[in-house]
Amino acid sequence: MRVVLVEDLYLLREGLTHLLTAHGFEVVAAVETSPELLTAVREHRPDLAIVDVRLPPTFTDEGLQAAHEARRQNPGLPVLVLSQHVETLYARELLADGSGSIGYLLKDRVFNAAQFVDALRRVSEGGTVMDPEVISKLVENKAHQEPLGTLTAREREVLKLMAEGCSNAAVSQRLHISDGAVSKHIASVFTKLGLANSNDKNRRVLAVLAYLNSASLE
Repeated sequence: MRVVLVEDLYLLREGLTHLLTAHGFEVVAAVETSPELLTAVREHRPDLAIVDVRLPPTFTDEGLQAAHEARRQNPGLPVLVLSQHVETLYARELLADGSGSIGYLLKDRVFNAAQFVDALRRVSEGGTVMDPEVISKLVENKAHQEPLGTLTAREREVLKLMAEGCSNAAVSQRLHISDGAVSKHIASVFTKLGLANSNDKNRRVLAVLAYLNSASLE
């Protein structure tokens, strides 16, 4: 998998490059500014971009804006955002196009290489991977909104774990329920969110995005 990485801190950029290379990724460009990111994406057409939110010169949202522009120029480009803080506005903006292939992880909550590599693969395959803390902030005071308000407490638990990137088996283990029960809850979520029959992978992404955006999908 070919990866473009943007991170302004030299040691972190080098560390990520070595980690990715050790796990079979090809880092085609490792840069430190948003203009360099856009140039690298145009030149290399990567399979995935890893983007720090706060980049020079203002260290506000340059990385996020560059990610938006990169996805505008390359629709569907998988992007994993790394941030030091929960930036709910940034996360909502990133999710707004509803196309999936998005991840948002907090740097100090990535505890091992396996977790990080798994997140990268899920995002590259069209999924969404969100840190639980980001999810909690995104959905604060939103559970009452339609159509999320129609979900049972258990269905919301299942959907929350889906948003974290959990597979059906992982949801089963986390909630201590059978695989069949998980499938039943997910089918109910699809129905209540108005997601018409299509491939389950696509519906899964749409359900997660509906949950994270607290918005109706018709």
